[in-house]
Amino acid sequence: MSDFHRFSLPLGLLVSFATAIDVVAAPPSWPEFQNGGTAVAAEVNLPTHWAPDQNIAWTADIVGYGQSAPIVAHDQIVVTSTSGENKDDYHVSAYDFASGDLRWQVDLKNPSPFKNTPMVSRAAPTAIATDTGYIAFFEGGALIALSPEGKTLWQKDLVAEYGKIEARHGLSASLEQNNDLVFVWVERGEEPYILALNKTDGEVVWKAPGVGSTSWASPRLIPVGSSHHLVCSASGKIVGLDPASGDRLWEFSDISNNTSCTPMPVGDGQFLIGASDGRGETAAGAAAASNGLIEISKGEDGKFTAAYKWQAKKATSTFGSPVVAGDTAAIVNRTGVLYRLDLQTGDQVSIARTAAGGIWATPIVSGDRIYLFGNKGTTSIVSLTDGKEIASNRCWDAEAESGEGVRSGSVLYAAAAAPPYLILRRGDKLYAISAGDEK
Repeated sequence: MSDFHRFSLPLGLLVSFATAIDVVAAPPSWPEFQNGGTAVAAEVNLPTHWAPDQNIAWTADIVGYGQSAPIVAHDQIVVTSTSGENKDDYHVSAYDFASGDLRWQVDLKNPSPFKNTPMVSRAAPTAIATDTGYIAFFEGGALIALSPEGKTLWQKDLVAEYGKIEARHGLSASLEQNNDLVFVWVERGEEPYILALNKTDGEVVWKAPGVGSTSWASPRLIPVGSSHHLVCSASGKIVGLDPASGDRLWEFSDISNNTSCTPMPVGDGQFLIGASDGRGETAAGAAAASNGLIEISKGEDGKFTAAYKWQAKKATSTFGSPVVAGDTAAIVNRTGVLYRLDLQTGDQVSIARTAAGGIWATPIVSGDRIYLFGNKGTTSIVSLTDGKEIASNRCWDAEAESGEGVRSGSVLYAAAAAPPYLILRRGDKLYAISAGDEK
């Protein structure tokens, strides 16, 4: 079995790293965006208290700026970033897991230079870890496979092969993978496409049309029976593809404002989907109805369809995807209000305003706690037992921020659970949080 074999997640089950993915004992791996769709770390004790002067094991500066999530594998933490006035250069950087020291950095030229501003994606796609190393993708069309030592295994320029990439605010889709293939979703303005490439040599196995709508979400493999569907969510439409051939198996269009959240697996043939309130574009009730649990079914004719099993009544999302939290679905709105809905029925279980505020990162569930990573730097930890906020923590002083919001490095984009650390990623820095001095 491959080290990064795709597994099926039973309904409501929190899976430990040790059982979910067959990896070396130390340290555990977080091999891709959202940990492959689980976003959980059961049976481990993540830190619950930290501050700029407490329980930070190490920090590491990141060259340039990046919005991707960190991945953890091969005893390293790997991130991507970009630098230059026109995002001229892309970088893949690997840091020692124990110390945070930079082990190696690979630099690439951007095939599609574009003004480096907060209004476009900046190294937003998250890389993947494979048995033989890493594969990184950048919104300008650069795709590269690297060994654990940073040696190039293969490389592609998707602009040279398939033409210019132009998309509203850039691309953000992270890579997805199964045993043999890596999936690359290029939802550009004209002739969008999805690629499946052999992870070993980069050869294209199939190329299929994209969704044909605006999206900053990532593709996700959803278990369906004995196989999987590659599910892609874009504004007003969700599609399911056969990962072996790229054939479109089904389409779902009873949804709106679903541009940012990635489908989250919930057992066989089911996934959570999130959508925003559109900043006043739609009524609150209509926006909430686009958040819910979708079920994929196979008819007697052998064809697949997708439909809501339930829809939310009040809960809406922003950039952080809904996640499975025990026997509930956890959804965080743009102001940091946490809604927990019964995973089977969609009935509201609890609602709480948190100190985190708006989140851009996917929450992480650890045992009976959920971690909400506010984009301004505050992480709220909420008990799944009584719904109360246990703690709110920061890695840097709020007073030290430049006040430029998304224009500065002080934006918390992502987190990864890699015991004994919780890894946080700012636009320009990594933080390794340890349990250390817990109170």
